[in-house]
Amino acid sequence: MADLHVNIGKLELKNPVMTASGTFGYGLEFQDFVPLDELGGIIVKGTTLHPREGNDYPRMAETASGMLNCVGLQNKGVDYFCEHIYPQVKDIDTNVIVNVSGSAPDDYAECAARIDALEQIPAIELNISCPNVKQGGMAFGTTCEGAASVVKAVRAAYHKTLIVKLSPNVTNIADIARACEAEGADSVSLINTLMGMAIDIERRRPVLSIATGGLSGPAVKPVALRMVWQVAKAVKIPVIGLGGIMTAEDAIEFLMAGATAIEIGTANFIDPAVTMKVRDGINEWLDRHGCQSVSEIVGCID
Repeated sequence: MADLHVNIGKLELKNPVMTASGTFGYGLEFQDFVPLDELGGIIVKGTTLHPREGNDYPRMAETASGMLNCVGLQNKGVDYFCEHIYPQVKDIDTNVIVNVSGSAPDDYAECAARIDALEQIPAIELNISCPNVKQGGMAFGTTCEGAASVVKAVRAAYHKTLIVKLSPNVTNIADIARACEAEGADSVSLINTLMGMAIDIERRRPVLSIATGGLSGPAVKPVALRMVWQVAKAVKIPVIGLGGIMTAEDAIEFLMAGATAIEIGTANFIDPAVTMKVRDGINEWLDRHGCQSVSEIVGCID
């Protein structure tokens, strides 16, 4: 068996397969399908400083080779996580990572600081695709300045591994990645969802309650792969790749493009055991090709 261990900064992963935020709950929901301690990491659903109700229904829609969602970061807030969820997940023998969201840099920083105090949470993933309420709703992650402002504020308050999840809805994602790196990010993960829309032609209105939503699934994979390849060439910190990964072959493409690890999202809804199948498939490919370690193929293409 090949060595599947990888490192994201100081964070050690048993293998490069993690779960994407918002698609795996808190991990507990999948424990009947997946041996959680065999995952490289579990990234729990988006967590904010204060509770959020999310958007009105309908907020999910199937599309060709993918799905749209506008859930709106529904969660019970960071204090609820610390008091009720953390005791249930802290002893899972893998990296439990909290996805942090906010509407202002101070919100992000305060949320991160409260998670920093949790001994068994070794990392956070910042969702900078959130709307900046002080700038009319433009997402923080769509400008270098906006991304840098959040990372700088959180880096001052958070002392463990800091992963920043990048938005693909930008002109040059490599510039955003470099801005995050400059402010102290330990890693970047990409891509978050692409903005999309679906229309009900019989009712003559959008399918989703707020008209637009985030597109995920196989349809976004070529875009995600291209962006991971670009960012891996632009930064020195580790890159985590995600976007439409359904199989081990998909995951290997991301690793070859420069990703040190990958996240599986929408595929969890189709096959709740897909993460283990991808892990085993990566190992089988490495054995078949005479590779001793997964690190041999990371970034192997020009």
